[in-house]
Amino acid sequence: MFTIVDKQQLNDVTYLFRIEAPDIARAHRPGQFVIVHANEHSERIPLSVADVDHQAGTISIVVQVLGHSTQELSILQPGEALRDVVGPLGRPTHVENFGRAAFVGGGVGCAAGFLIAKALKDAGNHVTSIIGFRTKSLIIFQDKLARISDRLIVATDDGSYGKPGLVTDVLAEVLDEAGLDYVIAVGPVPMMAAVARTTAPYGVKTVASLNPIMVDGTGMCGACRVTVGGQTRFACVDGPEFDAHQVDFGELAARLKMYSNQEHHAAETGPHECKLESVIDNLKQSRVEVTPAQRTRILHQKMPEQPPEVRIRNFDEVNLGYSLQQAITEASRCLQCKTAPCRAACPVNIDIPTFIALLREKKFDQAVAKILEDNAFPAICGRVCPQERQCQAACVLGKKGDPVGIGHLERFLGDWLMANEAAALPEAPPPRSTGRKVAVVGSGPSGLTVAGDLARMGHQVTIFEALHAPGGVMVFGIPQFRLPKEIVAFEIGRLQRLGVEIRTNVVIGKTLTIDQLMNELHYDAVFLGLGAGSPVFMGLPGENLRGICSANEFLTRVNLMRAYRDDYDTPIRKGRRVAVIGGGNTAMDASRCAIRLGAEEVILVYRRSRAEMPARVEEIRHAEEEGVNFQFLTNPVRFIGQEDVQAMECIRMELGEPGPDGRRRPQPISGSEFTMEVDEVIIAIGARVSPLAPLAAGGARLDDHGRIITDPQTLATTRPGVFAGGDVIGSEETVIAAMRDGRKAAKAIDDYLRTLPSK
Repeated sequence: MFTIVDKQQLNDVTYLFRIEAPDIARAHRPGQFVIVHANEHSERIPLSVADVDHQAGTISIVVQVLGHSTQELSILQPGEALRDVVGPLGRPTHVENFGRAAFVGGGVGCAAGFLIAKALKDAGNHVTSIIGFRTKSLIIFQDKLARISDRLIVATDDGSYGKPGLVTDVLAEVLDEAGLDYVIAVGPVPMMAAVARTTAPYGVKTVASLNPIMVDGTGMCGACRVTVGGQTRFACVDGPEFDAHQVDFGELAARLKMYSNQEHHAAETGPHECKLESVIDNLKQSRVEVTPAQRTRILHQKMPEQPPEVRIRNFDEVNLGYSLQQAITEASRCLQCKTAPCRAACPVNIDIPTFIALLREKKFDQAVAKILEDNAFPAICGRVCPQERQCQAACVLGKKGDPVGIGHLERFLGDWLMANEAAALPEAPPPRSTGRKVAVVGSGPSGLTVAGDLARMGHQVTIFEALHAPGGVMVFGIPQFRLPKEIVAFEIGRLQRLGVEIRTNVVIGKTLTIDQLMNELHYDAVFLGLGAGSPVFMGLPGENLRGICSANEFLTRVNLMRAYRDDYDTPIRKGRRVAVIGGGNTAMDASRCAIRLGAEEVILVYRRSRAEMPARVEEIRHAEEEGVNFQFLTNPVRFIGQEDVQAMECIRMELGEPGPDGRRRPQPISGSEFTMEVDEVIIAIGARVSPLAPLAAGGARLDDHGRIITDPQTLATTRPGVFAGGDVIGSEETVIAAMRDGRKAAKAIDDYLRTLPSK
């Protein structure tokens, strides 16, 4: 928690908060910002840092009351705490002795630019500060800016104080009188656009600080993308400062209006019936006696599901879980093959025949223990792993009929563990401490796995997570109706009970560096599990129109920030006719969320055929049942609209020769272009490595794609003591593959720590 040390009311609607945040204070440089999250239900708000006290370990932020979330911030008092403050984020201001420099601030931008103006002065510049407000009663930071400026000019729109008129009127006068070598503008987008227009005829270098709507601040979602010099840039990572003469301010202003008039409508949800209670009630009642000769004749047990017409009106889990009777019956289908092809096909080599045999004998605690030998998170993997392409694809029964429902059985045991943890996992004495400390960067599947394994080996483990909640993609990417967040929280709780410490709101490479972790905080080893990073866009004309977003942004708003609920503040666009571009699980998740948010039609556009879709078969089926309209062999070529997207021009495709991945390459069919009406587009075509990877890697080598280079056997990077796994090294983008990397890295880290000299 981040305690409020002091609070000042600067005017009727503006407050200054001084907050305890020693890591951020130490790492902050002028021009960087933080993400503030007041409480569980509030929005994540990007705010510039108005001042820093390095000695006291505090930062100051200025909040102007504009909506519900800022209103909630404004009523907090000294002694109370903010739930999350993440940073410092963004690139620092480039400061040098330009000569004659001007800081132009508007409204709360005057506070945000204070440290920038001070840094310019400290670098030897002659600094003119020009600040503007609507009226005298709204003026802030006048005295502070006066102390560090060679000249301060205040302007008010209504002429009630200082010079009457706009800051650009004053700026033009200064340019004519004395000339300027450098201008930086911080304030409302229309003001910064006007500053750029004012300085352009003079050829003066001009920088604008852009703060559009940002959800995460790490480049993960792409919500803050803006066109600069014809190229799409992410303000939170590439900026927030850019050449003002290259910024498309019209596009940026339109994007900032995207959520301004949103009204939240609650999804109609029925009461959720907990299936675990019925499982527990039946534990002592069911009896299924099945001989080996009968196994091949037992019918596959289908997973109970919410009916489509019911589930599209709620975010409750679709799959309801096997009853005890179903689980025993399905387990009885297993042939107990001696060669165990299912185990060989499992990325983490779970002893599948043994756990199924134990389940069939109702030895649930032993069955769970057998899974936990190789997979720490059965309730998660049982829900989201692509078993139909892994263990179940290798099942002998599947050659002539339905394979054993291995994933459903794993889920059953994971849920049983949640309901019976104390009995299933009696408290064991803690392992003998090795005295070694390991930092794990990222709390996704690979990070959680490596942390748990190392803790069980006796090492002291701390997880550093950039977001305000641990869980990685399992929390921000996968919807509640596929993976309830309570399950992720349970698994994280088990790690914490092992002694794993979790520090949220810490961006490695920004808040702390690898050098600081190892040299100042004395961690003996570091594991980097940064995740997939930033979304891939298509680079098509009109892609930055309002109403077009990445699936990362859309799903983060829905899942992490719970924008589908009335009692949460984060806004979300609810389109009437929504197009989703892509064919993977992320595209299915986005499509199904859009249905639940009330879209009249959701069209999934995929450039290949159904056979090439990488999404799970179950997810495709669920999406179709829920009304998603699939448009195969179709690809967008441009987006059409003024400020908002209104239509999408597409072209029909045909499949050519297979590519390196074995899938046939799609080729456009000349003359087949057509237009479909849409008012929202969600792009789900993949993700790149985190843009923070070069900073987080701490000098470890990267490949040409920005991925961290590792030894394939140990996952050690080129920097001693630093290991990496998961998406950031190019592993398969599945939860189970990330867990496999975590397990492999944990063993290698333990081996490495044993080679170090005794402390």
